Amino acid sequence: MRLFIRLLILFALAVGLAVGARFNPGNVVLFYPPYRIDLSLNFFLFLTLVLFILLYLLVRTIVTTQNMPKKVLEYRQNKRERDSNKALREGLKALFEGRFGRAEKAASRAIELPENAGLAALIGARAAHHMSQFDRRDSWFSSINQDSPYKTARLVSMTELLVDQHKADEALEAVQELNASGTRHIQVLRWALKANQQAKKWPEVLKLVRTLDKHRALHPSLSNRLRELAYEDLLKDHGHDAESLRRVWYEIPAADRKNRFVAFTGATVFNGLGLCDDARGIIEKALVEEWDDRLMRAYRIASAAEGSAALLSQIEHCEQWSIKRPTDPELALTLGALCLKQKLWGKAQRHMERALSDANEPRTIREANLKLGQLHEALGQTEDAAQHYRQCALATML
Repeated sequence: MRLFIRLLILFALAVGLAVGARFNPGNVVLFYPPYRIDLSLNFFLFLTLVLFILLYLLVRTIVTTQNMPKKVLEYRQNKRERDSNKALREGLKALFEGRFGRAEKAASRAIELPENAGLAALIGARAAHHMSQFDRRDSWFSSINQDSPYKTARLVSMTELLVDQHKADEALEAVQELNASGTRHIQVLRWALKANQQAKKWPEVLKLVRTLDKHRALHPSLSNRLRELAYEDLLKDHGHDAESLRRVWYEIPAADRKNRFVAFTGATVFNGLGLCDDARGIIEKALVEEWDDRLMRAYRIASAAEGSAALLSQIEHCEQWSIKRPTDPELALTLGALCLKQKLWGKAQRHMERALSDANEPRTIREANLKLGQLHEALGQTEDAAQHYRQCALATML
C-alpha cells in the first residue's frame, strides 16, 4: 500500500512537470563570443538539475573515499567486539556446563578485547583450576592489573580457589589484601573462615565464627561444630602446661564451657595433667545443662583420693543424679566405682551389678566386670573374681 501511494505521487509529479513545461515558452541564451547558445528554459533547468546531481555524486564519492579507512577501522572494531562478546558468552555457558576446556578456549578469544579482558581472565582462571592446571590459573590471574576494576573479583576468586586447593597461607594473603582495600563482605569472611580452619589458626576461626553469627551467615549447627573443633584444638595444644591450660579454658565463654563436647574435651585434658579437681568441676556444671555418657566416664576417671571429702561429694552427686536416671548404666558404674574406691563394698557391688544388667555397650560390660572382679578379689572371693575377669576378657573380644 505504501509503495502504491509513492508511485502515485511520483506519477502525479511527472504529469505536473510535463504540463508545466508545455506552457513554459521561456528561453535561455548563453553568450561566449564568438559563440551563442540558445536553450529552452525547460532544457536549461533539466541540465542544471543533472549537473547538480553529478556534482553531488562526485562530492559524495570524494567524501566516502576519504572516510573509507575510518569506516573499515570501525567495522573491524565492531567485529572484534561482536566476536569477543560472543566468546565471553560461550565461555560463561561452558563454565557453568562444566566444559572447562571449551570455557578456557573461549576466554582466550574474549580476552582480545580490553573491555572483556578482566572477566575473560576470571573465566579462564576458574576453568584452568577445575582442570588442575594451577600454573595456567595463576597466569590468568596475573593478567588482571592491580588497577583493574576486576581487582576485588580476582582476589575473592583467588581466595576461593586457593582454599579449594588447600593452600591456606596463600589464601590468607589474598584475604589480607582484600581487608586492606576495605572489602569485608560475607562471602570473603566465609572463605577466610575456611582458610583459617585449614591453617589451624583457631583464635581467628573463633573470631570469624562470632562475626558470621552476628550476620546470621552460618547455620547454627555448623557454627557450634566449628567452635567445638576450635576449642578442642586449643585445649589440646595447651595440654602440657597447667597454667596455660587454665588460661585458655577460662577464655572460653561460660555458655560454651557448658557444651557437653567442650566440657568433655576440657575434662579429658585436665585429667591428663592430673588436675582432677578442675575436671570434676567442669563435668558437674556441664551435666546440669545436658547429660552425656562421655562426661560420666570422664567423671569416673577424675575420682578423688580415697577417704577425701571430694570423693564423698562425688558419691553424693552421683546418688542425686541416679534418682532421675535410675537405669543409666554409665552412672551406675561410676557410682559403683566410686563406692569401691571408698571401700563401700555392698553399695559398690549393688551399683555395678545394676550397671552390668542394664549395659548394652561392650566397653561398659567390660569395665563393670573388671570392677566386680577387683571387688571380689579385695574381699578374698577368688572364684567370683575369676568369673568376672573371664567375662571381662570375653567382652574385650567382642
